[in-house]
Amino acid sequence: MKKLLALLLALVLALGCASAFADEAAPALEKNLVVLFTSDVHCGIDQGWGYAGLYAVKESLAADNHVLLVDDGDAIQGEPIGTMTKGEAIIDIMNTVGYDVAIPGNHEFDYGMDQFLALTEKADFPYISCNFNKGGELVFDPYVIKEIDGVKIAFVGVTTPLTLRSSTPRYFMDENGEFVYSFLEDETGESVYNAVQKAVDDARAEDAVYVIVLAHMGNETECSPWMYDEVIANTTGIDAWLDGHSHDTEQVVMKNKDGEDVVRSACGTKLGNIGALTITTDGKISAELYSWTSSTAAPALLGLKNAGSEAVSAAADVLNAKLAEVVARTAVDLIINDPVAKTDEGKPVRIIRRAETNLGDLCADAYLDQAGDADIAFVNGGGIRVALNQGDITLNDILKIHPFGNSLTVIEVTGQQVLDALEWSVHSLPGEFGGFNQVAGLTFEYDATIPSPCLQDEKGFFAGVDETMERRVRNVLVAGEPLDPEATYKLASHDYQLLNNGDGYTMYAGATVLQESVKLDNQVLMDYIIDTLGGGVGPGYEEPYGQGRIVSVGEE
Repeated sequence: MKKLLALLLALVLALGCASAFADEAAPALEKNLVVLFTSDVHCGIDQGWGYAGLYAVKESLAADNHVLLVDDGDAIQGEPIGTMTKGEAIIDIMNTVGYDVAIPGNHEFDYGMDQFLALTEKADFPYISCNFNKGGELVFDPYVIKEIDGVKIAFVGVTTPLTLRSSTPRYFMDENGEFVYSFLEDETGESVYNAVQKAVDDARAEDAVYVIVLAHMGNETECSPWMYDEVIANTTGIDAWLDGHSHDTEQVVMKNKDGEDVVRSACGTKLGNIGALTITTDGKISAELYSWTSSTAAPALLGLKNAGSEAVSAAADVLNAKLAEVVARTAVDLIINDPVAKTDEGKPVRIIRRAETNLGDLCADAYLDQAGDADIAFVNGGGIRVALNQGDITLNDILKIHPFGNSLTVIEVTGQQVLDALEWSVHSLPGEFGGFNQVAGLTFEYDATIPSPCLQDEKGFFAGVDETMERRVRNVLVAGEPLDPEATYKLASHDYQLLNNGDGYTMYAGATVLQESVKLDNQVLMDYIIDTLGGGVGPGYEEPYGQGRIVSVGEE
């Protein structure tokens, strides 16, 4: 009996020591950890919560919790403050607000690779990505570990392979036009799954207690096979997935490859929501959104004054100075109104929405140039808002021409779709139509004296062409050769028209998207004038009525 009691006592002591050792080996958080996250801010520095509101939320939570702040990409592009400072003003704000980690979204590359890499050096926080590489070598660390109360929390970064087409492709190429940067794109998704798994496993091997993926992957079907649920379903060891790219706000708990729960959270765009992932002291993980639904942004409505608001004000001062900068010059007047004709009241006659003009040619040429290898470019006249008078051009002048924030997009279309688009473009002539397209890469004739054969649905959208009627458009030439209805062409325009049926353009449904929402329209024009034309507009644009790309052959 004594021997048995001695054995039991020894066992109890051993278990006690083991328990003590286990407690020492697996420290617990002393306070809850809140991981605040933003995504797809797109330069919305004073929209929704605004960065001042984000700073206030962060400071408030820090009184009773550990707080980390992370970003899931697409922070530096989307508004003039980003375009005019090439993202620098946004990084300055993020430094002030106190971000801990960030990942690149597809639009982080919109100002060129060199500029993005320079911005990452300017940032006081690390950028991470397990699948962004150059020549097979990772550009950034795949993960970073933060230690709080002795507990290691790993953040793994991953960016959608669609970045190669949704930013400017040539930014990822060498001087020979060969892709040297990659996001591990393949048809199966396995390369990305494996990269994420390796980063997770390596972080666990460094004793990470929690693994959180910062992702710019989204939930849109076009993102397959890299949608968030596909990656989670093919990996293990991830505790939470904080997502961006698709601007959604889905809150999901789903199973991973081993049937274990993974919390997935997304917070939309423009700081309308702040994401909050909470890890409690007992290890429970949950996510929620702090939403701001008022049409008046939080900083303005609440009168917030803090380091965040000061950083935003400083950025606004920088923007105003930038907008006033003279960046180019035009030797000719670039018009939207007829330089000769006047109304009976002596007012200007706007022609940009029903005839070719030299400013229309310039804007269309910019799209064709900035798209890289596109064959054709269209820009709707309704999206070209002001003229440029002979003399200096400021950044603000360029911004006023394209104020809507549409983005360069390239799709593959058939010649027949091009013909239908041109027919729709001239269907309202001789009257105005905001969807009348200025063109580059092609020329055509039209006869507005015959009835338009275009059919319209109940909403006034293009619904086909009545083939029993004569078409208005004829003699369409692409690069000087007759357009082939059966051939395919690369068409550059903006997302408004090509993807969103803007101005009723429905004929592009089902077209293959080659580049999506690459850069803002005003940036397209600015880059063309400054970089391609060397800052001077003149040769080729002297004629107010354009270069003869759109020719009327009937008596209107």
